[in-house]
Amino acid sequence: MDVAAEGKAIAKVNDLVIFVPYVVPGDVVDLQIKRKKNKYAEAEAVKFHELSPNRAVPFCQHYGVCGGCKWQVLPYSEQIRYKQKQVEDNLKRIGKIELPEISPILGSAKTEFYRNKLEFTFSNKRWLTSEEVRQDVKYDQMNAVGFHIPGAFDKVLAIEKCWLQDDISNRIRNAIRDYAYKHDYSFINLRTQEGMLRNMIVRTSSTGELMVIVICKITEEHEMELFKQLLQFVADSFPEITSLLYIINNKCNDTINDLDVHVFKGKDHIFEEMEGLRFKVGPKSFYQTNSEQAYNLYKVAREFAGLTGNELVYDLYTGTGTIANFVSRQARQVIGIEYVPEAIEDAKVNAEINDIKNALFYAGDMKDMLTQDFINQHGRPDVIITDPPRAGMHQDVIDVILFAEPKRIVYVSCNPATQARDLQLLDKKYKVKAVQPVDMFPHTHHVENVVLLELR
Repeated sequence: MDVAAEGKAIAKVNDLVIFVPYVVPGDVVDLQIKRKKNKYAEAEAVKFHELSPNRAVPFCQHYGVCGGCKWQVLPYSEQIRYKQKQVEDNLKRIGKIELPEISPILGSAKTEFYRNKLEFTFSNKRWLTSEEVRQDVKYDQMNAVGFHIPGAFDKVLAIEKCWLQDDISNRIRNAIRDYAYKHDYSFINLRTQEGMLRNMIVRTSSTGELMVIVICKITEEHEMELFKQLLQFVADSFPEITSLLYIINNKCNDTINDLDVHVFKGKDHIFEEMEGLRFKVGPKSFYQTNSEQAYNLYKVAREFAGLTGNELVYDLYTGTGTIANFVSRQARQVIGIEYVPEAIEDAKVNAEINDIKNALFYAGDMKDMLTQDFINQHGRPDVIITDPPRAGMHQDVIDVILFAEPKRIVYVSCNPATQARDLQLLDKKYKVKAVQPVDMFPHTHHVENVVLLELR
């Protein structure tokens, strides 16, 4: 048995590869096939005969139901061993390029309560576990707040305690839930789109600040009054909240990027801090969700960039400019490009807050922005740092990077498979000099990987 990239264990029966969630190599189990294709099948374990010695006891009461943190059954040392293997397998098997020795993965010092952001969903359809269904458990209260069940868009698992974010997150969520139960607030029906309470987002930060965003559907005046009473209760119960915000969402989807954010109490932002740099984080801002590991990731990227103070650096997919601003002290100039205009506005604000005058930011689709004309206008970069989404880089972007011929490329990736594909395309001009995996998300199969390429 082995572990696949999706966090499922792999079993083989003759030539058939079978993917099984929630088991680990060494478990002896009976399997029930759920889905079968020509060369692989998906199954679930229906009976355990023998447990693997490489198995940990899950610490979360919601393990196996909520769909997150699937690797809790693996000791952390085993998790990072498989993540290291995942990076090596992808780069060698998909990339098919010459590689140096891959550095040992940087594990996360925190394996619990490490996230700085969580989003919870309200629903009037509480998910009943198979155990609860078997026991015919009847709940007086079928409203729930927690996480969506995978594959059931309108059902929510009621979360009592989540181990991902500081416990203040659990206390706030449960207090809002109890207040809503006591005062008979309606929870959204995601099929009929009826009900008031929709979502809540909690953001914590390394500076000790705390943001809470409550999202609701309001169609009548008296509902607004009720909603503000709830917000006042939250403000009174949790004086540590520095930014209490609310959003009215009367649409059929949960996206908030196109909606106005209102301040109920405090500021409309919080700050993250890194090496004395302050980063403004608003309700819609993207920021790496594991603050401590983000710092380690950015330090690796900066070290790989090998900056002396004379370089022109392009930071592609710059987001809110965190990496660009982080490396700016060691560069002559940094140019950040990102397709989300709001993120670029945040990046400019962050540069201003930190008195960074050598960073420029541009918004636009990467393949349209990063052109030969752009490079002719702004100068040929000495270093390109790129941190694309999971899908990797568009062919046009890779072509322009090859045209630009920077001395070094630092490729940060959250998907070693698409990274390996892109490295193969860059291989005609660039040689991989160093590889450093970084674990950002303990108990999941996700891994970040930083690769240094140098011009041949």
